[in-house]
Amino acid sequence: MKHMIKKTVALVALGLVCGLVAAPEAEAAKRPNVLFIFTDDHSARAISAYGSRINRTPHMDRIAQEGMRFRKCYVTNSICGPSRAVILTGKYSHLNGFLMNGRTPFDGSQQTFPKLLRKVGYETAMIGKWHLKSVPTGFDYFDVLIGQGPYYNPPMRTTNDAGEVVVEKNTGYTTDIVTDKALAWLKNDRATDKPFMLMLQHKAPHRNWQPGPAHLNTFDDVEIPEPETLWDDYSGRTSAASSQAMTVARHLSENDLKLNAGPNNLTPEQKKTWDTAYGPKNEAFRKANLQGKAKVKWMYQRYIKDYLRCVQSVDDNIGRVLKYLDDTGLAENTIVIYSSDQGWYLGEHGWYDKRWMYEESLVMPFMVRWPGVIEAGSINNDIVSNLDFAETFLEIAGADIPSDMQGRSLVPLLKGETPANWRKAFYYHYYEFPGAHSVARHYGVTDGNYKLINFYENKQWELFDLTADPNELQSLHGRAEYVGVQTRLENELQRLRGQYRLPAEDPASTRPRQRRRQ
Repeated sequence: MKHMIKKTVALVALGLVCGLVAAPEAEAAKRPNVLFIFTDDHSARAISAYGSRINRTPHMDRIAQEGMRFRKCYVTNSICGPSRAVILTGKYSHLNGFLMNGRTPFDGSQQTFPKLLRKVGYETAMIGKWHLKSVPTGFDYFDVLIGQGPYYNPPMRTTNDAGEVVVEKNTGYTTDIVTDKALAWLKNDRATDKPFMLMLQHKAPHRNWQPGPAHLNTFDDVEIPEPETLWDDYSGRTSAASSQAMTVARHLSENDLKLNAGPNNLTPEQKKTWDTAYGPKNEAFRKANLQGKAKVKWMYQRYIKDYLRCVQSVDDNIGRVLKYLDDTGLAENTIVIYSSDQGWYLGEHGWYDKRWMYEESLVMPFMVRWPGVIEAGSINNDIVSNLDFAETFLEIAGADIPSDMQGRSLVPLLKGETPANWRKAFYYHYYEFPGAHSVARHYGVTDGNYKLINFYENKQWELFDLTADPNELQSLHGRAEYVGVQTRLENELQRLRGQYRLPAEDPASTRPRQRRRQ
């Protein structure tokens, strides 16, 4: 906006402003809208644009086909709330204060990109999954799930006409409801004389993967291919890989597997539909009395099919939103982004969940459509991150990017121009231990070809050659033939820790305070 104001002042001084005083407003109206569609725990391996062998996602694929698909979008901290906090602030977890789920609420008083967008004339809205414990700030409108939110009939937190925070009841499938609310805001509630930033955030496909009515029987007649590492024995890595609690074989519950009575908040009609779908399948499983490997195979099929059923509902609803943009003409000036808060395990290494710096949980799906700017069908191979999202939104809006943000705007990359000084390596840090799934704390660095991980409380390291060993089955740390790579990555790791202002002491430590070197 500053350059537009200066231009207008100069024209006034020259006596040329007649008929141009409204130019800044006219230019503001032409700034692109941004629709940020975000899911929870969606692996890129379950998107056909990324080469999925197990499902098809035509509406997500359309965003990639008409825009750009990023192959190396890395999450800074592979867990739901912290990833969202990084996106809002453009800062690593140790600086924005939200390091782990479920501990303390996100500090909404701090600088976030929605607040900065509002200052330059954007209308902002947050609809769907918030998952940061606090009340959203920086938004002209919000209507969000409470905590994780259920898959059916979700209560949601919003404001009434008096500006008071209230909880409203909803009936239906949450993925459909969130989309309905987003479309209602686009149609009826937004200011049409302002560009908008809409964060449309789904619960799906988060655990425990309850499909919607339209997809309860999808995939019933197919066998989903098992990942080649489903039976991983973790022998090539440190103790961290074998001491987790997130295996398909040992840690999925009856609730996860839908072997119990089902969700306890269904309406009678929903309950009848649910039982009709799962009853016969569960009865067949019990009669089969499977044991050992055969039982694990069945558990994998039940898990992965329910997960994919939830993804299909998301894809259906993305199709509804894209159609609305097309029908109204909004598509021409709206940037559409699809991403998820981190990667996810679809049975790779025998796991579900996320948290690790290994590729399956490190890589976020990230696809962007920007008509007239992005070349359709583009593929980007640069290292990008959720750390960059806030800066990207700000540059799109013509706002200044604060110097204390730690990422970089992706706008040059979206235009097909990679700056010569673009990052060549990426820093990762996971904090939540002790905690769910018992994944050890670790930090590390990757350049996309090699990866160095420090399980610092275990005093163990791993090094992987991602070209020779893409499944990360064999650590090469300490091997003489890799000493050069290891030394280079060690130096890069220390450089990045300094660049991002990592403290010497782990900020997430719950132990008695004492000075520790990492």
